[in-house]
Amino acid sequence: MPTDYRPEFADFEGVAYLNAALQGAMPLTAAREAQAALEWKKRPDKIPDAAYFDLPDRIREKVSRVIGARPDEIAVTNGASAGLASVAAGIDWKPGDEVLVARGEFPAHFSTWLRYEQAGKLRVKVIQPRGRFISADDYIEHIGPQTRVVSASLVRFDNGARLDAPRVARACEQVGAALVLDVSQCAGATTMDIRGLGAAMAVCSGYKWLLGPYGVGFFWIAGEWIERLPLGPVYFMALEGARRLHALPLENQRPLPGARRWDSPETANFTNLASLDSSLDFVLRIGVDAIQRHIDALVDEIIERLPGTRCALASPEDRERRGPYVCVAARDPETTAALHEKLSAARIHVSLRENALRIAPHIYNTPEDISRLIEVLSS
Repeated sequence: MPTDYRPEFADFEGVAYLNAALQGAMPLTAAREAQAALEWKKRPDKIPDAAYFDLPDRIREKVSRVIGARPDEIAVTNGASAGLASVAAGIDWKPGDEVLVARGEFPAHFSTWLRYEQAGKLRVKVIQPRGRFISADDYIEHIGPQTRVVSASLVRFDNGARLDAPRVARACEQVGAALVLDVSQCAGATTMDIRGLGAAMAVCSGYKWLLGPYGVGFFWIAGEWIERLPLGPVYFMALEGARRLHALPLENQRPLPGARRWDSPETANFTNLASLDSSLDFVLRIGVDAIQRHIDALVDEIIERLPGTRCALASPEDRERRGPYVCVAARDPETTAALHEKLSAARIHVSLRENALRIAPHIYNTPEDISRLIEVLSS
């Protein structure tokens, strides 16, 4: 019988929370660690000096195990947008450089790159998918000599479609471009070999499938790209000798090796990172593979029991082409929003995205939650 992890989370008091793609529920142990960090702030004389560096370093090590990377390739950030900003600020843009972004991508991709286009530094080419879901072929068709970056989600936030990243990466390699993946909608919920995906860099928010607090994330950069991305601003804690603050040199300052040079300022952020540290412990203790199996089983049940006369899939049916959740729309598109309201009234929480219901279970959900969902969708 599968382990029941509900006791390790808050009591949802009758709510079927199927919305991890919006916010993952934080384990109780992580909430307690956040509270303990607040106690540190009440009594700062109890904060050990090593904590300023040890806590973010623990995050690097644990994130690296989740995504199959090296700790020195991980920068600790406050979200996916911070990683995208680091890439944009770090590239030496040349006239005519292009960034490829697909229509309907998560807004952070557009808010990052369009500002640089408006400043005359690059051109944003918006890719129109030829089919219902964006594909590797859609990107590859537009990758050319002027392409510097392809900015894409590994799993789309609006429909759950998963990109065939290795194919896009190979096309990027041929022209010297960087594939920058947003893995916010799958890291922690699907097994991942980030290097096997072929990306040069990846960004992630930590408050969804990683079950961390809001305002945490990471930026991964392949080791061979670290020196290829010219430096932008460097947080002082990433400088050589930073552990001896009183002795930091004023001249010839050099960043430490690895990705920490792109850490977001105030990296030690005890309240947030202490809870993320605990959430990562939780994810690693269960195992990402076990979490994926649990989620897949629930999503498969949704698909199998979906009332076909009333609803239709709005995500790829093939599991290999889909992330860790599924989107569903009413057969009559005009009634999807009303169906979302009906679910809310029944205390079933899902998101409404692009006129589809985004249903995102996690390890704390059960077959009973799915039965409640199907009952409302069928009535």
